[in-house]
Amino acid sequence: MLADEIAALLPRMRRFARALTYHREDADDLVQIAMERALGRSEQWEPGTRLDSWLFRIIKNAWIDEVRSRTRRAELFAPEEEGEHVGDDTAQAHQQRLAIQKAISLLSEEHRLVVGLVLVDGLPYKEAADVLEIPVGTLTSRLARAREALQQLLSDQTRRTP
Repeated sequence: MLADEIAALLPRMRRFARALTYHREDADDLVQIAMERALGRSEQWEPGTRLDSWLFRIIKNAWIDEVRSRTRRAELFAPEEEGEHVGDDTAQAHQQRLAIQKAISLLSEEHRLVVGLVLVDGLPYKEAADVLEIPVGTLTSRLARAREALQQLLSDQTRRTP
């Protein structure tokens, strides 16, 4: 049953949505919108094709719709639970994760999309290109530029940290 197959992909959908939005509530809303669209338009999915790619494309398009509908962006602050780890032995690893999240959030939309699909969710280049509806060569170029931008942003953050 399609609904069961979609439910099995929820963790990956949520992870991709988090990679796009970097805000837990926005990611949850995005997954909910995608689920509604997928279940409501299930006849548009072609059996025999990759369900995950279809769902990721729905999430991507829903996010584009959301970004377009916002007239201005609110500043995103670290979620409240991020402060729970202060003073832990894992504080340095946590700080690194926060630095990476911040750097990714500063990337352009097209770079965040490729990073989210390829580096975060681990999709093969061909599948990620299909989700984004771009040629594989364009995907690899964007990914290379995104990696360079991430390295630059992370090295800039490291230089600014005392």
